Amino acid sequence: MTGRIHSVQSLGTVDGPGIRFVVFFQGCPLRCGYCHNPDTWDPAGGEATETGELLRQILRCRPYFGENGGVTLSGGEPLLQPEFAEELLKDCKAEGLHTALDTSGYRLDAAAERVLDYTDLVLLDLKMTTGEEYLRYTGCAMEKPLRFLEYLEERGIPVWIRQVIVPGINDNNENIERLNRLLAGKKCVKKVELLPFHKICAVKYQKMGIPFPFDIYPAADPASVEQLSKLVIF
Repeated sequence: MTGRIHSVQSLGTVDGPGIRFVVFFQGCPLRCGYCHNPDTWDPAGGEATETGELLRQILRCRPYFGENGGVTLSGGEPLLQPEFAEELLKDCKAEGLHTALDTSGYRLDAAAERVLDYTDLVLLDLKMTTGEEYLRYTGCAMEKPLRFLEYLEERGIPVWIRQVIVPGINDNNENIERLNRLLAGKKCVKKVELLPFHKICAVKYQKMGIPFPFDIYPAADPASVEQLSKLVIF
């Protein structure tokens, strides 16, 4: 099967446990203000790639995965191409590889559920903690990722929650308190990662000739984000 891929990273260390082969899918329905990959937005962009070719690349890197590594589908948004994602993950599972799906949780239907059939771990981006902020800063209703999280809980699929911390928006105790309430009682949540907002991506926006919506906000101080992380209940 052919899908559209933005790029791959052969030895990723920040997209799930261990050393991972990361496939960045092309296309994304959200428009997050801090998006660091605006070049993945266009579903018609990227490069047409066969699942078989990706699997060959993945297996060449297999000796580096060790006990904890594996394959992560990221983006963009992998669930924008669910059939392609399903086939690739199915092939990876047939080879005994650990699989992870990095998603915004915007989509939950039969096609997305089939992708999850072959997913060992979900990296779920819970971008904001109020409905108003979610819609304003991402273009997506907060109910969608929360429904996705409920489904993961029902199926017992492990999930790491991720949230980018932006000074002036969600770098406060109240945001963390709301996050704790949203995740309370969820046995599927194994880890929460607060990620400092940075502006390295600004050059991409300049090259594309489009404004960087969060250019008005300062980069987050990693030490301050670490202090907020201590308030997370997981």
